[in-house]
Amino acid sequence: MPAGLILQPTYQMRDERPVVQLFGRLVDGRPFLVEDDRFRPYFFLRTRDVGLLGQVPGMTIEANELRDMDGRPVVRVTVPTPGLVATLRDRLAREGVPTYEADVRFAYRYLIDHGIRAAATIEGEEEPREGGLVLFRNPVLRPGVERPELRVLSLDIETSPDASRIYSVAFVGCGVEEAHLVTKREVKSAICHADERRLLEGVVRRVRELDPDVLLGWNVVDFDLRVLARRCSALRVKCQLGQVPGDVRFEQDSTFTRQGRANVPGRMVLDAAGLVRDAIRFEDYRLDTVARALLGRGKLIDTDAPDAAAEIARLYRRDPEALVAYNLEDARLALEIVEQEGLLALTIERSLLSGMQLDRVGASIASFDQIYLPELRRRGVVAPNVDADRSGVTVQGGAVLDSVPGLFRNVAVFDFKSLYPSLIRTFNLDPLAHARARQGDPDVVCAPNGARFSRSDAILPALIDGFVERREAAKARGDRHADQAIKIMMNALFGVLGAPACRFFDPEIANAITTFGQQTLLWTKAAFEAEGFTVLYGDTDSVFVKLTGDDAGPAACEEAQALRAKVEAHVVARVREQYRVEPKLTLELEHVLERFFMPRVRSGLGGSKKRYAGWVDGKLLVVGLESVRRDWPAIARRLQEGILTRVFTDEDPMPFVTEVVRQVRAGELDSELVYAKRIRKGSLDRYTAATPPHVQAARKLGADVGPVIRYVITRQGPEPVLPGRPLPDDVDRAHYVDKVLRPIADAILPALGRSFDEATGEPRQLSLL
Repeated sequence: MPAGLILQPTYQMRDERPVVQLFGRLVDGRPFLVEDDRFRPYFFLRTRDVGLLGQVPGMTIEANELRDMDGRPVVRVTVPTPGLVATLRDRLAREGVPTYEADVRFAYRYLIDHGIRAAATIEGEEEPREGGLVLFRNPVLRPGVERPELRVLSLDIETSPDASRIYSVAFVGCGVEEAHLVTKREVKSAICHADERRLLEGVVRRVRELDPDVLLGWNVVDFDLRVLARRCSALRVKCQLGQVPGDVRFEQDSTFTRQGRANVPGRMVLDAAGLVRDAIRFEDYRLDTVARALLGRGKLIDTDAPDAAAEIARLYRRDPEALVAYNLEDARLALEIVEQEGLLALTIERSLLSGMQLDRVGASIASFDQIYLPELRRRGVVAPNVDADRSGVTVQGGAVLDSVPGLFRNVAVFDFKSLYPSLIRTFNLDPLAHARARQGDPDVVCAPNGARFSRSDAILPALIDGFVERREAAKARGDRHADQAIKIMMNALFGVLGAPACRFFDPEIANAITTFGQQTLLWTKAAFEAEGFTVLYGDTDSVFVKLTGDDAGPAACEEAQALRAKVEAHVVARVREQYRVEPKLTLELEHVLERFFMPRVRSGLGGSKKRYAGWVDGKLLVVGLESVRRDWPAIARRLQEGILTRVFTDEDPMPFVTEVVRQVRAGELDSELVYAKRIRKGSLDRYTAATPPHVQAARKLGADVGPVIRYVITRQGPEPVLPGRPLPDDVDRAHYVDKVLRPIADAILPALGRSFDEATGEPRQLSLL
C-alpha cells in the first residue's frame, strides 16, 4: 500500500463543489496528489438555534449526541461550499448566535476528521499523470509513519541594483548545480539565454523538470520569488513552478513578524533564513554572517567592495564567470546550512507531530487545534470558534524573585524540567477539565487563582504524557530532531492557552498555570532557605542559590545535587499533601556557576531581573544583557563580553575598556555600530505618537523598507544602512561612547569599585551616596 508525506493540503472548487487536494511525496520517490470530492464543509450550531439558519440550498442538518463545552446539545450543519460556512458563521455572529468549529480551514478539517497529521497510507487506484505525478481519486486514507526522502532545490537570483532586471538564477540540489545567465556569449559554467524573457522561461521549465518538494533559499519568499514573479508578469511569462498549473501566490502574516509565504501548487517554499532564525541565535541573519559562523566560509563577493549591489552589476558586465560562481555559492550556502544543522529534518518532525504543512509548523495555535480537536470530539464535545473580538484580558506571568546584586562565586542554578507542562499534568489544567468543573463536577482541583478543574476528565495531561514518552524514546534512539520537535510542542502549550487568538483561551486557565508556577517557585525558595542557603534570584522555573564554599569543583556539585534532592522531596510532599494529586515535578541541577554577576537596576540600588551573567566550564553565559540583544549594535557585545570575561578570570578590565573607547573614537570599529531593529507595528504609518530612530531611518528608505531596519546614528540623526553599502561619513561616534559604551561599562565596573570615566581618563564625579 503506498505511503508518503503530505506536503500541501488545500482544496479547489470544481463544478461548484470543493475538491480536497493533498500534494506530497511517496516513500518510493514519486510525487502524488490525492483528490477527494466526497468531503463536505460543516460546522456546529446549538440545537435551540437551528431555526435561525433560514433556508440555504444544499444545506443539511444532522442531530447527534455532541455537545458544546458547557454541555448544551448541538447539531451538525453541512453546506455545499467552504465559503458558505464563513457566510453563515458571520451572519449568525452579527445576530449574537455562536457557532462551533466554523473557522477550521477546510483542508485541515479533512485531515483532522481522518486522523492524519502529515504521514498517510493511501489505498486506491493509481492514475499516472504528466511529470511522474501519481493521482489518487477518492482513496481510503489512514494515518502513516513513513518519512520519504524529500527533494530540495536551493534557488538564488542576482539582479540589477533596483531589481528591475534579473541577471542570473542559480539552482543547487536535486542532483544539479547550475546557473542560468542572461548573455549573448558563451560563459563557462553557465546555461546562457539570449535575453531575460528566455531566461525566465528556462528557469520555470527547469524547476518543473527537477521536481523539488521544497524550494529553498535565503529570503527566498520576500526577494527571489517575488522578483521572479514580478519579472515574469512584466515579460508575460507564466510563472508556473508547481506540480499542476497555477501561478505563485504570496501571503504575509499580519503579526509583527510580517513573515511572507509563497504558495506554489504541490511544493513547499521554505526560507532558510527563517529556519535558522527559529533555531539558532545570531547577531544578524545575513547569509554571509550565518555561513561564516556555521560553515567557515561566506559569500564570494569582494569584501572590500563599498557597494555590494554595484559590485554585482560590475561582475555582470565585466566578469560574468565570477558572477556565476557567486550566484551558485549563495544557493550552495543556503542548502548546506540547512543540511548541516538538520533544520529541514527538524521541520519535518514538527510537521509529523502537529499535522501542519512545513511552512506553517511555527503556527502553534493551529498546531494545537490539530492535536486537541480530535480528542475533544472523541469525548462528544465540539469546540468554540476563535473569539476575534476578545480584548482587555490579562494573563499573569511567571514569578520573578527579587535579586541580590553583585559578584558571587559558586552559584548553583536549579530549574524545574518543563515546568508548565508538568503543572498541567499534575493538576489536570485543561480546557475540558475546566468546563466539567463549571458544570458541577464535585471532585475538583482548585488553583491559587480560584479556577477549578475536574480531576477525572481532561485531555492535555494524557497528551503530554504521550509526548514525554515519545521524547524519551527519541532520546534513547539518538533522534535529536524528534526530541527537539516534541520539546518545542510541549513548551508551546502554555503560550497557546495564554493567547487570545486560541479558541480555547480562558484567562482563568492561563492564570491557573502561572499562579501554580508562582506558588511552586515560592515554595522552592522557602525550601532552600529552610536548608540554610541564600537564594540570589529566581525566575519562573529557575532558582539561583549561593553554595557554602567559594571553591568550584566536584565538592560543589555534590553539595548542589544533595540539596536538589532534599528540596524536590520537600516541594513534592507539599503539593501531594495540599492538593491530593501525584506531582509530576522534577527539579534539576542545570549547572554550578564558578562566577555569577547580577547587575543593579539602572539609577537604583536594587538588583536587576532577567539580566545576569555567569562563568561555567570556561565559558561565558549571558542572559538578557545588551550583548545578547539583537537591537543593540555589535560593539555592545564586544565591550560587555570583554569586561565580563576579564572580571570572571580575575583580570583587570580597565585597559580593555580604554582601548575599545579609543578604537570607537578613531573610527576603527564603525562596522560594529549598526543598530538592527524590527518594525513591530507592521506598518510605518502606525507610528504616530512617537517616531523612534529605526522608524526615522526606515522612512528614508521608502519602498525598500523591510521588517528589520539596520541604521546608524549620525550627527544629523538616524540613517539607514543597506547590506553591502558603505556607512554614512558622519557617524556620531560620541553617541556610541556615551549612549552605548558608558551604560554597559557602568553596569559592571562599580562592582569592582571602578568606573567608565576612570577608564576614559575623564574626571570622576563625586557620588552623593
